[in-house]
Amino acid sequence: MKKIILVVLSLILVLGMFPTVTFAEATSDDIIILYENDVHCAVEGYSRLSAMKKELQDTYALVGVVSGGDYIQGSSLGAISQGQYIVDLMNLVGYDAVTLGNHEFDYRMERLAELVGMMDTKPVCCNFQKIGETESYFEPYTIVSYGDVDIAYIGITTPSTITSSSPAQFKDDNGEYIYTFNPTGLYDIVQDNIDSAKSAGADYVIALSHIGYADNETYGDLEDIEDLIGNTDGFDIVLDAHSHSVIEGKTVVDEGGNEVLLSSTGTKFEYIGKLTISGGEFKTELIKTEDYQKTDPVIDSYIEKINAEYAVLGDRKVAFSEVDLITQDANGNRLVRNSETNLGDLCAEAVRSIMSADIGYMNGGGLRADILAGDITFNDLLSVFFREGLVNGVSGDTGEPKKLIIAYALNGYPLVDEESHEGYTGLAGNSSGPLRVVAETNQGASVKYFNKLVVTISGSGPIEITVDESLFAEEG
Repeated sequence: MKKIILVVLSLILVLGMFPTVTFAEATSDDIIILYENDVHCAVEGYSRLSAMKKELQDTYALVGVVSGGDYIQGSSLGAISQGQYIVDLMNLVGYDAVTLGNHEFDYRMERLAELVGMMDTKPVCCNFQKIGETESYFEPYTIVSYGDVDIAYIGITTPSTITSSSPAQFKDDNGEYIYTFNPTGLYDIVQDNIDSAKSAGADYVIALSHIGYADNETYGDLEDIEDLIGNTDGFDIVLDAHSHSVIEGKTVVDEGGNEVLLSSTGTKFEYIGKLTISGGEFKTELIKTEDYQKTDPVIDSYIEKINAEYAVLGDRKVAFSEVDLITQDANGNRLVRNSETNLGDLCAEAVRSIMSADIGYMNGGGLRADILAGDITFNDLLSVFFREGLVNGVSGDTGEPKKLIIAYALNGYPLVDEESHEGYTGLAGNSSGPLRVVAETNQGASVKYFNKLVVTISGSGPIEITVDESLFAEEG
């Protein structure tokens, strides 16, 4: 008998060493909605999400799952299958509603249409449409019944998608835009759909918004989810995405003076969100995914299967590095957005070499992952280069190639000092800084930062040029 007691006590002590996630008791009328955003192909999280959903269903009668977008892009697994593996996983989990992030368009609209055909739950997006048509390209919202409560989910995709995700796919053969994400009419479109959903009988209206927070010179307030809430009236809850923000729960006042609950789960399944609707009250909480230990064996089996399918190609060694090749500093700050990195230099030289060009340049924002020291695999490269367009140059509004201006800004002297001049940017870095390659356009997003160039001189091979400020006259 003493041995049995000792064994039981030992088990209690061992189990107590591991973190657990518990769910509070609730009445049968409560509605639970699990939510995620910006998963970017972190596939293991789907197994825990599915297990959490099933565990909650043992206690709660009404449990759903929704997504804020950016799920099919972000790793070699997504790139090799062009999103199909992720769609398969989402079908296994079972979603009530999903919207589209900007990266859902990365494999182009033809492929997106194929993926939508595979999805058990079709995406909603109210602000993407073909120019000249009155209806949105996708259904603007869906209404899901939870017992006798009807919830409308309205999808909203960032207007900056038109330029951030292969702009050519949104144009006709003459280079004219034939699709729009409606940047100028966004607030009105969202409001019309809130009103429509309520007229259709929705008890609550939830936004699945892929807007986030961004310092965007072109789209301004349209890249700020709180501005969208403040210019509309009628959302009960906004589950946001795009900027990878971690927001457990924040109250924002809408245009009508009503309080709206805002939440976001970060990225790559850092957290799983849990919305509880009880007696007309709303509560959001974030559950750290790594602390939830249960997984779904069905999804585990599928992940094992797809990993095996592409392992032969993906795990093939293609290079070796003695140092970490970085996109960010030790604190997680994205260096490639505004400064030189060794990974950026390597990629610029690779593009130059492949294209037999005199100058190689690389868009820092297109580098999506670090490469650690040691063997470099095909999967590592796919994780860095998340989409096509590495060597397609810079296109103008009608699709024609744009000239590039190579320039240097001395401290105290602006690179381009007036808005009317080509290459002007309103960004703070316009006033000084390193060598830049500036597209022949007024869009600030076209500014690329470099401290040096790799140039090929006929007969001498590639040489590295580091800019010397003393070469420039004081007047710039």
